[in-house]
Amino acid sequence: MFTTVLITNTQRPLSFKAFITAVFVLANSFYLSGQALNPSKSNFEARLLNIEAPSNEPFRYSTTLTNGTSQTQIYNLSAQLPTGWQISYRVDGSLVTSIQMQPGKVQEIGIEISCPISAKPDTYKIPLKASSPTDNLALNLEAVVKGSYALEFSTPSGRLSDEVVSGSSKEILLKVKNTGTLPLNSLEFSSQLPSRWEATFTPANIQQLEAGKSMDVKVNLRVPDKTIAGDYAAKFDVKSSNSTADVSFRMIVKTSLLSGWIGMLIILLAIGLVYYLIRKYGRR
Repeated sequence: MFTTVLITNTQRPLSFKAFITAVFVLANSFYLSGQALNPSKSNFEARLLNIEAPSNEPFRYSTTLTNGTSQTQIYNLSAQLPTGWQISYRVDGSLVTSIQMQPGKVQEIGIEISCPISAKPDTYKIPLKASSPTDNLALNLEAVVKGSYALEFSTPSGRLSDEVVSGSSKEILLKVKNTGTLPLNSLEFSSQLPSRWEATFTPANIQQLEAGKSMDVKVNLRVPDKTIAGDYAAKFDVKSSNSTADVSFRMIVKTSLLSGWIGMLIILLAIGLVYYLIRKYGRR
């Protein structure tokens, strides 16, 4: 005997809202599975993108490079710099230009950028790249150059020694240069000399010296009479309210020809006097 079983469909038709929810859940599951296989993506970033410093100091950036691929990568580091600028990359204290990274590795890279002392105050954009066969990562840094004050004090020829006769004067030519990027005002000159020596500067001061400009300064050095022959140190200084510089000079003091002849004459007279006394009183 056969039993007939009647099967009826009690399920309601799937609503549009439920269909959308199911699609969203399915897509999200695919996204999460993808994230599990590749937990991070490759990137090149910096803690600070904009750094301000004077032109005589370096710009230092702390950056992070991430290899988000599933393969070991060799990243080459490069930058587009203004003319005269320099850059260096450091990893664990060592200078590098490229870096090999395992999959998923994150590496900190210290970057130091230097600009010429003559760089004008402005904001400079520094595009960087970390390139591998499969990645081409970009990072845009900014270096804000502030004005700087700097002085250089020397001689036009670079010679830092001279000779002078005891009891006479010597003219020394010096050169002061503004090596900063901002003007210097009210430059004053001074000297540190042996006892009783004197120095006169022409000009006695400079009201203003523009950036990159230089000026010659004459020093009339007076050596007192009876100065013992030998080597002496003379130091000349220039200073403003923002910067200072100095130059040390070696002066070789010689006695005059007349003084030498007088000395020899005195010696000869002394010898003659001794000889006369010996001849006259030597037999008694």
